[in-house]
Amino acid sequence: MNKLLADLVRLLELERLEQNLFRGESRDIGSPQVFGGQVLGQALMAASATVESRLVHSLHAYFLRRGDFNAPIIYEVDRSRDGASFTSRRVVAIQHGQQIFHMSASFQVEEDGPDHQVPAPEVTPPEQLPDMTAEVRKHLAGMPAERRRFWSLQRPFEFRSVEPVEAGGPRPGVRHLWFRLIDHCPDDPILHRCLLAYMSDYHLLETATLPHGLSYRSGDVTLASIDHGMWFHRPLRVDEWLLYALVSPSSSGARGLAFGRVFDRQGRLVASTAQEGLMRERV
Repeated sequence: MNKLLADLVRLLELERLEQNLFRGESRDIGSPQVFGGQVLGQALMAASATVESRLVHSLHAYFLRRGDFNAPIIYEVDRSRDGASFTSRRVVAIQHGQQIFHMSASFQVEEDGPDHQVPAPEVTPPEQLPDMTAEVRKHLAGMPAERRRFWSLQRPFEFRSVEPVEAGGPRPGVRHLWFRLIDHCPDDPILHRCLLAYMSDYHLLETATLPHGLSYRSGDVTLASIDHGMWFHRPLRVDEWLLYALVSPSSSGARGLAFGRVFDRQGRLVASTAQEGLMRERV
């Protein structure tokens, strides 16, 4: 396995301190604080470790404080309910004696039922698109130092944007991004859902900046996640191409809202996301 990907997988392998208590390491990805996707993925892994024979189908999380990537994070799991078909868990993430995050997650036994979905967007396939990171790095010289460092670091996954990545004037709050891990990942459905939770925090809230012609990459705006919701609809693999179809229906009160739908190459809707976050223009 690629070294960067192996390190990401290790990041999600939490140390069990007690029956419902776990400790996770942190990583510096070039942002001023712990990446929200890391906390999402680790919290979901902690909750999943207390559930047998059921996969997560939804989660709802709030980011309360900035995390410190120089320190580990403690995850405390509350076993709220174990029912005949559904299991409910609540996870609190603690760092330096304070709650930085909490999440509720629901798990379900595998069941059959009515099945429908919206069609996948018709977009350019990933093989015909340039690597988004490589395109953004063409503009490193004009970025603020904090964003330049973020985009300079190597990552164990790749994004390819259907729409041009150059910053410009206002445009509709709609984006389509292909993404995948850069190497094969173990065949563990829990791990793949936790990895998707990790990656789902990339570029979601940025969609809310598009109608205003603001560029997070250029330092025009401050963004910070407030809450994050996910629904897992069908089996998925994050080491195969997935399409992230993003839309921002609203921004107001210094908050932006964005929704995402994740489709696989066969056009199956495998997951949905929603996020609201702070969106404060810098002057």
